[in-house]
Amino acid sequence: MSLDQFNPTEKKDTRSGFGDALHELGKEDDRVVGLCADLTGSLKMNAFANDFPDRFFQTGVAEANMMGMAAGMTIGNKIPFTGTFANFSTGRVYDQIRQSIAYSNKNVKICASHAGLTLGEDGATHQILEDVGLMRMLPNMTVINPCDYNQTFAATKAIKDFDGPVYLRFGRPKWPIFASKTEFEIGKAWKINDGSDVTIIATGHMVWYSILAAKELEASGISVDLINIHTIKPIDEEAILNSVSKTGCLVTAEEHNRFGGLGEIVAQVCATNHPVPQEFVAVNDQFGESGKPEDLLKKYGLDVEDIVRASKKVTNRKLS
Repeated sequence: MSLDQFNPTEKKDTRSGFGDALHELGKEDDRVVGLCADLTGSLKMNAFANDFPDRFFQTGVAEANMMGMAAGMTIGNKIPFTGTFANFSTGRVYDQIRQSIAYSNKNVKICASHAGLTLGEDGATHQILEDVGLMRMLPNMTVINPCDYNQTFAATKAIKDFDGPVYLRFGRPKWPIFASKTEFEIGKAWKINDGSDVTIIATGHMVWYSILAAKELEASGISVDLINIHTIKPIDEEAILNSVSKTGCLVTAEEHNRFGGLGEIVAQVCATNHPVPQEFVAVNDQFGESGKPEDLLKKYGLDVEDIVRASKKVTNRKLS
């Protein structure tokens, strides 16, 4: 697969991928139910709510209650999809998720929008950067962070048939569409480009920035092995190790705190099996702030040029 094929002309928010897929699932399976904590429009759950009012539950600003309701619904063979901002989907209700969903392995799909810095102007109180760490530490929990509208659509469809609790993370801004709408397998990484000099492993919105970085690196003579890790737990260890065994160094890129996220998981995989130099493109243990999404990514070190610099640095480390 060549990087030249990635020239998207359309942008769409990943949250719409969730909403559109949920609506389709509502038509296909009457076991699917939706719950939302007073953010139906923001989560793009309107179509589902309008067409399936008997299977949609507006819980109000009572996220903990929503998680308890969802857990109870699974006992009646329902497949509940909960919806609210990522901050309120995790930090605010961690006890309920741990005790009522993860511990008892309930088939609840925790669907979280407005994750990371790209929530933008709503600021630090809403821009959770710790959620992947929180959720991946829970036994039984699967964690998925798709890269664009199409992959979010495919992931939403896929988790309906997956038995067990899932945390599905997506975002607010319109983002380039470049992935397939049909090809998605939980736990199986997407190899975007074959290269030999440096491995770049990215997740979520940072996959697109990593594609742009890979194009710039290859233009300067650095060959990039590029991987989209959409499923953070369980992670595709084979894809990671096959890549770093070839390149001998890696960069991870994520819209998350550098502690607890993709970078640490990949480092653990490599440290245990095939240690290599690694650079981390992630938020450096900070809270966010209000601003335009692209400006925030640049300020907090998550820009295309940050990935390029990290890749050149780690390549030099490998050679030194």
